[in-house]
Amino acid sequence: MDKIIAIQGVQGSFHHLVAQEYYHQEVEVLECMSFAELTKSLIKGEANEGVMAIENSIAGSILPNYALIDENNLKVVGEHYIPIDMNFMAMPGQKIENIKKVYSHPMALLQCKEFFKKHPHIKLIEDSDTAEVARRISEKGSTKVAAVASKAAAGLFGLEILAESIHTKKSNATRFLIISTKKKEPNGDKIDKASLKFELESKRGSLVSVLNILRDFNLDMTKIQSMPIIEFPWKYSFFIVVIFEDYAEFQKAMDILEVMTERLTILGTYKNSL
Repeated sequence: MDKIIAIQGVQGSFHHLVAQEYYHQEVEVLECMSFAELTKSLIKGEANEGVMAIENSIAGSILPNYALIDENNLKVVGEHYIPIDMNFMAMPGQKIENIKKVYSHPMALLQCKEFFKKHPHIKLIEDSDTAEVARRISEKGSTKVAAVASKAAAGLFGLEILAESIHTKKSNATRFLIISTKKKEPNGDKIDKASLKFELESKRGSLVSVLNILRDFNLDMTKIQSMPIIEFPWKYSFFIVVIFEDYAEFQKAMDILEVMTERLTILGTYKNSL
């Protein structure tokens, strides 16, 4: 049976592009209008795996998605990076000065804030998905409104691009996780990256001690994200990403961190895609 891949958004969205690139084929996708809906589709068995954005080089981390992965016991089975090219699009024959409103995902609007500072007459309205807005404008034939989305979405829904590459930093990229309810089974790929989560008391030197273990076992930490534990004031969860050369060394480090930290969870081990 072919895999069904849950994506946030619709065809033509950046999540859809990631699904196509990661699986190297035209895949069957399940369109979800929110990350919570995407998560539910995996838990219910409606999809085999899902594509979830986790951080952007301009806008930073998508914090609620860390919680969704953790609270629903999901596993990280892969990752994929893509350059994000934001484009300003509308029904054909319009001009930027005639556009009154623009709809898009809040992360997309955040990545393009410098562009919109130059066009203060345009009202920014947050929406669920970049490509879904493009589809809606196309289906309704709406004028004086625009979307911020990919060139693929413009082509798919017959919109005209009024301004290309409007994101603030031209080196804009997003990291996406491939998630599942099952951990990744060995399939011949080199496993050299891991996503971890643990808890620490707010004590002097507790985090430094963890970082020293990573160093001693040649683990290179590429990401750390702290989140407060609501039920326990001044106690924190840490989500970290490490890369390594020797899986045995990685496992030794995990054995020690199991003792040093609370609730150590290996969210997933997978191949580094950078």
